[in-house]
Amino acid sequence: MAALGWLTPRRRSATARSVLAGEAAAEAARKTSAEDESALLTGAPDQAPEEPAFPVAGDDRAAAFFDLDNTVMQGAAIFHFGRGLYKRKFFERRELTRFAWQQAWFRLAGVEDPEHMQDARDSALSIVKGHRVSELMSIGEEIYDEYMADRIWPGTRALAQAHLDAGQRVWLVTAAPVETATIIARRLGLTGALGTVAESVDGVYTGRLVGEPLHGPAKAEAVRALAAAEELDLERCAAYSDSHNDIPMLSLVGHPYAINPDTKLRKHARALDWRLRDYRTGRKAAKVGIPAAAGVGALAGGTAAALALHRRRR
Repeated sequence: MAALGWLTPRRRSATARSVLAGEAAAEAARKTSAEDESALLTGAPDQAPEEPAFPVAGDDRAAAFFDLDNTVMQGAAIFHFGRGLYKRKFFERRELTRFAWQQAWFRLAGVEDPEHMQDARDSALSIVKGHRVSELMSIGEEIYDEYMADRIWPGTRALAQAHLDAGQRVWLVTAAPVETATIIARRLGLTGALGTVAESVDGVYTGRLVGEPLHGPAKAEAVRALAAAEELDLERCAAYSDSHNDIPMLSLVGHPYAINPDTKLRKHARALDWRLRDYRTGRKAAKVGIPAAAGVGALAGGTAAALALHRRRR
């Protein structure tokens, strides 16, 4: 759901940078989930909707992939993370306002302008350049408790729990930093997360991405790479998203779900007879776009790759 300028509506196929971003995200997700497996939480959801016919219990070649912003969580993770960084004096108010406006402009205009979004991405990278990975991870844990924990959609959380209860693995797939996504996945008791990967050397961010932000086709590449590495059968897997930008990912699996869908995704899902779930009230559904828009842009249009987990040694 993060908006990235170089992936325009006319450019649907994966680029070499998309493939690189996807493969880097898959590698980071596998490493993190292996390291954290013993520490995962498996708490029950706050509220369970009617049990779906899917997933199939005991099918260990099936898994589930959940988009994060407005699918699992109300609003955008990177906006909440940005609020936390602003509170801790990482940047000034004018920068937060500019980031929010950049994403709001994208949402309202419906156009991914490469120059506009490149500027947003560079702004985010400059904020964390020179900071240690461990520092941002520690801060991320605090920010989750402050701004994110109360914003998880109970309905979507119940769907994820159904896959876990069936013995399947569940990953978040998001353009947010893989570190932020990994924290959220761990807190929800999920297997792990695929997120935007940024370069770090000796544990310090360099201000450069690995590939490009995990958005659109790059998400599909990440899921494909992870499925191959984990020997999953994508026809038996499920994917969940609110955004038409994630149609490439949703189209990969045999069980696509539109969750709190935007207008384009709702239309597409109905045309293809995909399952739909909407956990918003009418009023919330009308309002949800603006906080999400400001949210993703708060750290550069959801490109916040600058916080991603990728330790590269010289």
